[in-house]
Amino acid sequence: MDIKKPENIDDYIGTFPNDVQEILEKIRVTIQKAAPDAKEKISYSMPAFEQNGIVVYFAAFKNHIGLYALPSGHEAFKDELSKYKSGKGSVQFPLDQPMPFDLITKIVKFRVQENLEKAKKK
Repeated sequence: MDIKKPENIDDYIGTFPNDVQEILEKIRVTIQKAAPDAKEKISYSMPAFEQNGIVVYFAAFKNHIGLYALPSGHEAFKDELSKYKSGKGSVQFPLDQPMPFDLITKIVKFRVQENLEKAKKK
């Protein structure tokens, strides 16, 4: 069976059940509002937002939404993220709990700023 890689975020979101699509679309809009100049792309078969480098990736799984803000984005918000299962550069937001859209907004704004600082130094 050949699994077609999504060509854009609409394709990606369209592969999930309706209830998950709604959550993914809200996360997408949340990221767009927090990083209005970021460009959408698919990277590693996941939705990603890029502005002076990758800002964040996100992905849906059976029981959670994964947000990948690279280690720095997670380190900066480790207290707020502590109640979620997380790894070095990832956090899992369970699908059976309300999505922390405010926290996602803060993380994205932090990452945009961080990428901007890095770009200035180059």
